[in-house]
Amino acid sequence: MRSKKKASARRFPLVYVLILNWNGKSLTIDCVESLMKSDYPNFRTLVIDNGSTDGSADALEKRFGGRIKIIENGKNLGYAGGFNVGLRYAFGVENSDYCLIMNNDTVIDRSAISEYVMVAESHEKIGFVTGKVYYYDSPNILQTVGKKEDPVRWSGGHIGKGEVDRGQYDTACERYFADDIFTLVSKRLFEDTGGYDPTFFLQSEEYDWQARAKKFGYRIMYTPGAKIWHKESMTIGRDSARKAYYDARNPMVVVLLHRSPDFFRRYFWLHVRKDIILSSLRYLKHGRLSVAIAKAQGLFAGLSWGIRNRRMTLKHLL
Repeated sequence: MRSKKKASARRFPLVYVLILNWNGKSLTIDCVESLMKSDYPNFRTLVIDNGSTDGSADALEKRFGGRIKIIENGKNLGYAGGFNVGLRYAFGVENSDYCLIMNNDTVIDRSAISEYVMVAESHEKIGFVTGKVYYYDSPNILQTVGKKEDPVRWSGGHIGKGEVDRGQYDTACERYFADDIFTLVSKRLFEDTGGYDPTFFLQSEEYDWQARAKKFGYRIMYTPGAKIWHKESMTIGRDSARKAYYDARNPMVVVLLHRSPDFFRRYFWLHVRKDIILSSLRYLKHGRLSVAIAKAQGLFAGLSWGIRNRRMTLKHLL
C-alpha cells in the first residue's frame, strides 16, 4: 500500500458524505455536527431526506444553512433507493471522486475521511473501504470491523463484535464483506455497478452490491484508522417487525442471485431452521407475535420473488 505522502499525490480528491434521514432529525444533526469537525479539507455533506414528517429538512437547514445540501425525496424510497439518489447526484452531477455512505445514527472520528481516502487512493480496484465501528453507548466495544466468509451462509458474522478494542484489529487488510454503516465507495465502482439494487429496500443492500462488485474485481478494504460510533438501528428499530421481515427475505435473495442452486439449497434450510423457526420461537416466548409473523412473511416473500423472477427451481430446494 502506498504511503500517505504518495496517496496525497492527487491533492485531496472530492468526497461527498451521504447521510440518509427518515424522521430522525436529532440523530442526523448529531451526525452532521461530528462531520463538521473532520480534518479532511475537501468534502461536502449531502443529507437525503426520505419523506420525513418530523420537520427534519427545516431543522437541518436552520442549524447548518449553506454548510450542507439537502435533497428531499418526498417519499420513503428505502435505504437503497434513498442512497441511490445521493450517489447519482454526487457522482453524476458534482463529479465527486468518492462518496462516504453513513448511517445517520452515528458519530464519526475527525480523521476518518482522511484515513479512508489514503487507503482508497492506493489502488484503483479498491471499491469499498470500511473501518472500526464501535457501539455508541460503549465507546471502546467493537460492533464490527468487517465480515468474514461463511461456507454455508456466504456472508459470515461481524468480525470483532462485542470485543474490547485492545488493538487486535490494528492492521489494514482486505475483508470478504463489510457492513455499510460507514463505507467509502469510489466513482469507478459506481459507474461499473450502478450502486444499490432497489430490490432490497433495506437490509442486505450492501451485501448484494459487494457481491456484484466482486464480479468486476473490486476489493473491500479495512483500515483501523477510520472510526465511528453507532447508536444501532435507531431508525427502524433493532427488533422491529419491519427489520425482521427484511432480515428473513433479503439475505436469501442475495444468495439466490449470486450463488449456485446447490449452495442456495444448503443455505436455505439452515436459514429456515435457525433464522426463521428457532428465532421465531424465541420471539413468541417473549410475546412478540408480530415479529415472528414478519419473519414468516419475509421468508415467503423471498420465495415468491425467486419464482416471479424465474430465479428459483426445484434444484434450489430439493
